[in-house]
Amino acid sequence: MSFSLNSATSCAIALLLGSSCVAAADDALIPIQQQWAVCQYQQTGKAKESCLETLSSQADQASAKEAFRTDLLIWSAIVKSTWAGAKGGLDALGLVKEAKAKLEIALKQDPKALEGSAYTSLGSLYYQVPGWPVGFGDDEKAEELLKQALALNPAGIDPNFFYGDFLLDQGRKAEAKTYLDKALAAPAASWQIRAVASKSATGSPSYKSP
Repeated sequence: MSFSLNSATSCAIALLLGSSCVAAADDALIPIQQQWAVCQYQQTGKAKESCLETLSSQADQASAKEAFRTDLLIWSAIVKSTWAGAKGGLDALGLVKEAKAKLEIALKQDPKALEGSAYTSLGSLYYQVPGWPVGFGDDEKAEELLKQALALNPAGIDPNFFYGDFLLDQGRKAEAKTYLDKALAAPAASWQIRAVASKSATGSPSYKSP
């Protein structure tokens, strides 16, 4: 059995391009974001997995050093879930569970951080991970979290794209189109998100971004 975590990757893409990522030049978050892009787009196979493993350790350390920073905690979870996606298969479940725990802490600490992206990231995990007894996947919980993300950021790229992706995954294509169209229209939407949203919104076969 295998599963993918491509939505976590797309979430990181959107956060990188969105206004929620604006930070000071000396901010600890910037090198994490930059190195994430290097790992994701300049590495492949085992090299990519190794790159993300190293970055995950660095992101964890940065988050631990500034425990009050919910944005660092969210990004440590994003890096870990991206690493899980690169690793793939059941071996990645442990990493996904760690990412889940971080996002749950982030929601308790500051649910509005990064415009509610912890809700989006956690929701995307819930609909991509296998359900019991293998994993914690739960479509009802996923929808609940994704709707909470939309309530906080109704015009945002992330919540609209991922709720649309979830609806598409559930076979609810007509509903999905509404949210994917919003993501497609957002001025800061990355080309990856635009490609997925465009195909989905026009009724073409769907796929998840790399």
